[in-house]
Amino acid sequence: MNPTLIIPARSRREVMDWGLVLASQGIEARIVRTEGGWGLEVEEEDYERAQGALRQYRVENRGWRWKQQLPGSDLVFHWGALVWVAGMAAFYYWTMVAFPQLQRAGLLDNRRAAEGQWWRVFTAITLHENLPHLAANAVTGFLLLGLVMARYGPGVAMLAAFLAGAAGNWASLMVHSEASQSLGASGMVTGALGLISVQSFSLWRKYPDARGLIMRGATAGFLILVLIGFSEGSDIVAHIGGFFAGAAIGLALNAARPAVWQGGWVNVGAALALAALVTAAWGRAVGG
Repeated sequence: MNPTLIIPARSRREVMDWGLVLASQGIEARIVRTEGGWGLEVEEEDYERAQGALRQYRVENRGWRWKQQLPGSDLVFHWGALVWVAGMAAFYYWTMVAFPQLQRAGLLDNRRAAEGQWWRVFTAITLHENLPHLAANAVTGFLLLGLVMARYGPGVAMLAAFLAGAAGNWASLMVHSEASQSLGASGMVTGALGLISVQSFSLWRKYPDARGLIMRGATAGFLILVLIGFSEGSDIVAHIGGFFAGAAIGLALNAARPAVWQGGWVNVGAALALAALVTAAWGRAVGG
């Protein structure tokens, strides 16, 4: 048995948070009770790397913590999803109240998209038909994107889900007739579901026996897709396309350790890329 060392913690909550941090870095740790309270037991060869990961975690989480563990579960939630909800609400105000003419300029019109107006697969994600439509996507998207952000980082998660939603809209273009029109962020929401459904695939290389857990996660994700994405009157093709595009992007992201995508600069870059993409798409839509 390899020699181990203990990293002391102030409370059970802190040691559980630290355990999740080390797990995201691929460092095995065991929560133990000590004379002083709680601690993490790690192998001696991993000790310095574990201390470095925890130092970085403390620096990035000074003050109010954006990432928090959901009570009664092992799930971690990122409250940055509120930024996405605020963004969707702002777009709704601009396109339905302040400048209603933008609705027609940005919705997914199959005929116009076939004529070369590629930007509609992106702009349509930011539009909603009415308040109930916005509320339904905002509530579901808030929950799913919060989980995805905790896994991949806020900027990376929003960019990945947005691209998945655009892929879903593209699939809709390929299947539906030229007279079809649609709008909404539901493809992005199911894209987030696809991303979170495959996160356990990262266990495959290290724990080959985890295939049962992996398949249960993927199956649960698909069943949720059926529940929220197959409602009558919705663009089911866009929902399915968004889900599988999100799953494909998630598998690609899982090729690297989660810590790679949770870095500050990576997420700033991804957020800037998303902002540039949305700005460029709407610039073309407004400019005709």
